[in-house]
Amino acid sequence: MNKFFSALLLISCYTFSAHAQTIQSKQYPKNFFRYPLDLPPSTAGGFAELRPNHFHAGLDFRTNQRSGYPVHAAADGYVSRIRVQFGGGGNIVYIDHPNGYTTVYMHNQTFSPQIAKVLRDYQYAHQLYDVDFNLPPDQITVCKDDVIAISGQSGAVAGPHVHFEIRDTKSEQTINPQLFGITIPDGIPPAITAVGIYQLDGKPFSENTPRQFLAVAGAAGSYHLKVPKVIELSGSVGFGISATDKNSASVNPNGVYSIELKLDGKTVYTFAAERFAFDQTHAINAYIDYPTYLTAHRFIQKCFVPPGSNISLYPQSVNRGIINFNDDRQHDVEYVVKDVAGNTSTITLKVQSKYVFPATTVLKSPEAAFRYNQRNEFSTDKVKIIIPQGNLYDDVDFKYEALPKKPNAYSITHHLHNRLTPIHDKYDIWIKPDVDLGDKKDKALIVGTGGVCDSCVYDNGYIKGKARAFGDYYITLDETPPYVTPLNIRSGANLSKAKKIFIRIGDNLSGVKTYNGRIDDKWVLMEWDYKSRILSYTFDDSVAAGRHKFELVVGDAKNNFSQYKADFIR
Repeated sequence: MNKFFSALLLISCYTFSAHAQTIQSKQYPKNFFRYPLDLPPSTAGGFAELRPNHFHAGLDFRTNQRSGYPVHAAADGYVSRIRVQFGGGGNIVYIDHPNGYTTVYMHNQTFSPQIAKVLRDYQYAHQLYDVDFNLPPDQITVCKDDVIAISGQSGAVAGPHVHFEIRDTKSEQTINPQLFGITIPDGIPPAITAVGIYQLDGKPFSENTPRQFLAVAGAAGSYHLKVPKVIELSGSVGFGISATDKNSASVNPNGVYSIELKLDGKTVYTFAAERFAFDQTHAINAYIDYPTYLTAHRFIQKCFVPPGSNISLYPQSVNRGIINFNDDRQHDVEYVVKDVAGNTSTITLKVQSKYVFPATTVLKSPEAAFRYNQRNEFSTDKVKIIIPQGNLYDDVDFKYEALPKKPNAYSITHHLHNRLTPIHDKYDIWIKPDVDLGDKKDKALIVGTGGVCDSCVYDNGYIKGKARAFGDYYITLDETPPYVTPLNIRSGANLSKAKKIFIRIGDNLSGVKTYNGRIDDKWVLMEWDYKSRILSYTFDDSVAAGRHKFELVVGDAKNNFSQYKADFIR
C-alpha cells in the first residue's frame, strides 16, 4: 500500500469527522458576562488574530478614538490582581469570578477610587511605578456593572481602547470571549486572499522549502483561483492560506476563528481560535510562514503542524496536515474558513497527483543539524550556545560563520544560522572578547540581530547573555548613562500653576532599568509613558506652597547613572 492511500485510510478511520466535528473543546456559560463598556460593541482586534511574535489574547473594544469611558465589571467577583506595566497592557485590573473564570481589563487611564488607593499605597510602600501584585478575595469585591476603571490608552497601544480577556482562573489559559456570548454583530464571511503550497519532500520546513503562492478571487464566501488550473503535485506537500475576517460593526480586518483543510472531503487539519496558554503565544512563528513574514511582510497561515509546535489552537490533524501525493489521480483540496459567528468561506483546488520515483538521498553528518526534540549545543573557542529542548519547532540544519569585527566591538561577529528560523524562547549564548576587558567587563554586553541580549554578565572569560533569535552577535560596551531631558522644570522655576513635572528619559543601548524621583528627599511616584518616553509626577497635597528640591536618578541595565537636580517654587 503506498503512502498516499495509507494517509487516506488513516483519515477515514479517524473519529474526528467533518460532519460530527465540534471545534470547541467545551461549552462555556453564555449569559454570565456582560460587555465591559456601555457602547455598541465594535472591535479593533479579535481573539488569537495574528500579531508580530504573538497571538492576540483578547478582544479590543473601540472607544470612539478617545479615552474616558467607564469600564464595568463583567460579572460579580473580586479584584484578584493589579498590574501596572511600562508598555504591554499599561494599567491592568483582574477580577476573579465564582464560576472559575477571570476577566482582565487593560490600557485603562485610571482605576476606580478604591482600586487606585490600593495601587498607590502599594507603589509607595515598594517605591516602584511598575508593579504586579495579588489581592485577597475579601479586599475589593465588585458587583456586575460596577465601574472599575476609566478607559484609556496606557501601555503599548496605538490608540484608545479596552483590551478585554476571559481566562480560566486555574490554568490561566485565555479563552475566546465570543464563546461566552460576548458577541459582535457579524454577517460577513471571512476573506481569502491567497493560498500557499509547500513542497516538503519529507524535509524540515525552512526558508529553503520550495513554495508557491496563488492569487485568489471571489467574494461572499465563495472563492477560486484567479487563474483556474489543475495543480500538479508529488511527494509530501503542505498547504497554507492567507485569510482575514471582518464583522458588521468594524471596518478593520481581524483574525478568523477556524481553518479546516480537507482532502477529498476528509478533514486533515484544523485550526481553531478557542483558547491558548501564554507560554504558547510565541508559537505563532511556527504557525505562520515565518520566512515569508520577515522578508515580504505577509501572514501566510500554514495548514500543517511543525513537529515541535504543541499549542491548543491545533485541535486536530492527520499526519500533521501533510499530504502525500503519489497515486497519479486527481484530488480536491478544500479550505473551509469560518468566523466565530459561523459565517463560512471556501476555496477548492484541483490537484493532479504524480508519482515520482524517490531520488537517492544524501544524508548529512548528524553534527550539522539541531534536533527539535532535544537539547542542542554548539561551540568553538570563541562562542558557545545552548538551546534548551522545546525551543525549536523543527530540525534545523544549523550553520555558523565567523565574520569580521564591527566598529566599537570587542569580539568578532558570530553568524549563528539566520534570522529566518524562529525560536520559541531565549537561549544561552557565550562570546569570548578578543581583548582583556579589565575593569570594564561589567559594562560588556552582547548585541545583535535580536537586539541587546538579556542578563549579560561576565562568566569565566566570556560574556554570557540570553538571545531571542538566531543571527549576528558580538560584544560591545555600554559606558554611557541614560539621558535626562527636563521639559517644564529648571532650577528656580515657578511651578505654582503646573499640575505635573515632565521629564523625558531614555537609554540608547542596554535600556533604562531604574528611576527614582524625590521631592525634599522623599520618594514620589513618577509615571513613565511608553509612547512618549516622558516621565511625569502629578502634584498632590504633600507638596505645599513654597520652595522645594527635586532630584531624579536614572540608571540603565549596566549600572550607568544620570542625576538631575532642580529647586522649584510651588
